[in-house]
Amino acid sequence: MARAARRRGAEIYRHTRVTALKQKTDSEWLITTDKGEICAQHIVNSAGTWCREIGDLMGVDLPVVPMLHQYIVSDRIDAFAELEHELPMIRDPDESWYLRMEGGGVIIGPYEKRGKPWAIDGVPPEFGMELLAPDIDAIADIAALAMERVPAAAVAGIKNIVNGPITFTPDANPLIGPAFGLRNAWLLTGSSMGVMEGGGAGKFLAEWMDAGEPPMDPLAVDSRRFGGYADRDFRVARAVECFAAQFGIHYPYEERGAGRNKKLTPAYELLQANGAVFGSVYGFERPNWYSRDPAVTESSLSFRRANWFDTVAVECRNLQRNVGLGDLSAFSKFRVSGKDAFAFIDQLGANAAPRTGRIGLTHVLTEAGGVASEFSVSRLADDDFYLASAAAAGRHDADLLRVRSRHFDLQIENLTDHKGVFGIMGPNAEALLQQLSEQDLSIAGFPGFCARRIEIAGIPVDALRVSYVGEPGIELHHDIGQQRALLQCLIRAGENYGLGFYGAFAMNSMRLEKAYRAWGADLTTERTPLEAGLESLVKTESRDFIGRDAMLARRQRDDHWCMELLEFDHPEFDPFYMHPLYRGDLAVGMVTSASYGHRLQKAVGLAYLQTPLHAAASLEVEILGRRTGARVIAPL
Repeated sequence: MARAARRRGAEIYRHTRVTALKQKTDSEWLITTDKGEICAQHIVNSAGTWCREIGDLMGVDLPVVPMLHQYIVSDRIDAFAELEHELPMIRDPDESWYLRMEGGGVIIGPYEKRGKPWAIDGVPPEFGMELLAPDIDAIADIAALAMERVPAAAVAGIKNIVNGPITFTPDANPLIGPAFGLRNAWLLTGSSMGVMEGGGAGKFLAEWMDAGEPPMDPLAVDSRRFGGYADRDFRVARAVECFAAQFGIHYPYEERGAGRNKKLTPAYELLQANGAVFGSVYGFERPNWYSRDPAVTESSLSFRRANWFDTVAVECRNLQRNVGLGDLSAFSKFRVSGKDAFAFIDQLGANAAPRTGRIGLTHVLTEAGGVASEFSVSRLADDDFYLASAAAAGRHDADLLRVRSRHFDLQIENLTDHKGVFGIMGPNAEALLQQLSEQDLSIAGFPGFCARRIEIAGIPVDALRVSYVGEPGIELHHDIGQQRALLQCLIRAGENYGLGFYGAFAMNSMRLEKAYRAWGADLTTERTPLEAGLESLVKTESRDFIGRDAMLARRQRDDHWCMELLEFDHPEFDPFYMHPLYRGDLAVGMVTSASYGHRLQKAVGLAYLQTPLHAAASLEVEILGRRTGARVIAPL
């Protein structure tokens, strides 16, 4: 690889220490080394175990922890050495080990249930490519299980025990993509699989740098998927947890136990007292569902229906018949204001800027026409816009707004930690809130997709007449310092209107029945808004925006796809995501998100289908290895 790079003009300097990194005013980087200075247009942090040290020089705090990993190299084993072909790698997810052939013997690599972080606060300057002393006691029991499973591996002696650091991020996926808040700075690090991922990861980033956008959806590895909450305690706890689960089985709706309670809203204790079972999203503790049994405080793990299924059905029914309160505070929230605020918002995405006092939904596109992000845009005044987006998109969207607004005269404030959000939804929502406000909250006085600054029980809120669950309601965006008082008022007033609580699982079920798309699942960089069926939110006439022409051109291509809402027949378990769709033996699409729809009393999901087949009635979906019927239906 090094020879090939040099043939293409690359210069490689080995045994060269980087002592400083400084961005020049022209966006180039000055790299200071112990052998002189280098000027580069772009820099890439692919420093592996030393990535945090390089990150410090760049000015970014990387949530990466070196974990010590050991593997045993055996002496020659005749049973393996005499084979004419190499056996595939063997993994045991329950016992947590892998085994693969190496020369005439094998390598056994255990992953302990309690891994050991190393050099948490900085790799020693003198450390190079050395190995650490073996600790056979830490892995002996797992290695014995591997030898019991593969008896031939037990007949040889131990040639060597390798013990060295490998990097882990809080979710065990690498960090690939732009370095948050910097220009022409990139990350390619945090890989727990090393050379196995190296070729693909390098190609992925190279294409991203060259084109200015990723070649496929990057969300699982995007370097900006963690925020400032990922501090020392968080990254260490998560790295240890991920190390133990390296070969573990992972379930839909799985929540990790380590690194929790990083961001608690003032509503947390009151919601917990009402049965909230929390999940973690971007550091926030967000209610997933509300337990009716004080003894049940966690979600069970299953590929079938979990312990929250019936309770979520109750949440959905109450929201449909009475009124539900949801804590939506984890949304990413931004204020865009100033002289050029309108001009910026009007060209930001596929939709035009809303009128003053109105709310719009805009999809920011990549150059290739895919969906980079989704914002609800509330125009509170002529030059004052309030944007909300997915919780997991915090740093991603902050970076996007920073980069896209570079040539505009405006201010961008990140309000995520300063604003709370309650969704008051259901047929009794209007009556409940009217008891607490002098503002006319009727549909006639406060129509759909309107935004107004009002008071609820004397507390100022930005009220948005929008609903993600398909029932009428209002979102209350408020100062986080007044959240507890606001919640107490809502609970007291709600006693007369059948107020209940709903969590993220109920919201997911209900939004799917309405075919409302979700960023990161149904909306990604790989598909355009037109492919996602969002034509009503695309305004191209007399407007120019990034990705416009590519989006329109893709609609004319043979590889254009379309999104449909499907219902599924399977009586035993429900779909969740990434299930293939078939027509006969031909794969024709993919489910992007799905759940059981409690109002419809059937499993439903959104899926992308190849356009010539989207109206076919003879579709099947494969769930957990079994096929069942699927049909295109109209939203609720």
